[in-house]
Amino acid sequence: MIDPRFVFLAIAVSLVGTYGYVRDTLRGETSPNRVTWGLWAVEGILAFVVEVQQHVGIASLMTLTLGLLPLVVVVASFRNRHVVWKIGKFDIFCGAVSLLGLVFWWFINEPTIALLSFVAADQVAAVPTLRKSWLAPTTESPRAFFLGFVNCAITLFTLKHITTAGALFPGCILVTDLTIGLLVVTSVGPRVRGEWRAQHASRSLT
Repeated sequence: MIDPRFVFLAIAVSLVGTYGYVRDTLRGETSPNRVTWGLWAVEGILAFVVEVQQHVGIASLMTLTLGLLPLVVVVASFRNRHVVWKIGKFDIFCGAVSLLGLVFWWFINEPTIALLSFVAADQVAAVPTLRKSWLAPTTESPRAFFLGFVNCAITLFTLKHITTAGALFPGCILVTDLTIGLLVVTSVGPRVRGEWRAQHASRSLT
């Protein structure tokens, strides 16, 4: 465990990452998926409310940041409509499933179960961007996700006690951000698909 005040360092790291992502969006270098980022904003803010109810402490400020900063990305995407990732049926399906998690929270209204539904909704909301990072990694900015991994790691280390309420949300985001960042940097999706197509083509010729 580290001093809980390190959460402010985590927030600063998150701000740097989001600044870069917003800048790349405005420049036309990044194409944010509004389904993912919009739901991340809603879910992050709601998860912050739940964590406050669970008396998570200062670490909950990081969760609030995880809700407010995606909202900034969504707003920035409307300033450069030419770079926004086209929303398809798959994105809409994931968004609908994610929203169901929020509806479930609304009717259950029990903090711990609500947090679980938030985490599930958050992970489903991330699927469109995970898919996009696999299909078109050049449309994403990996730095924002790697810095997201760092700030979530710092947040986890500030917890005095590892509890579901305090660790689940940032822990899952940590894994998701690292996965997206690696998919973008390695461009493994296009490589794998390229190798598969090459193998398929060679088999067709034989």
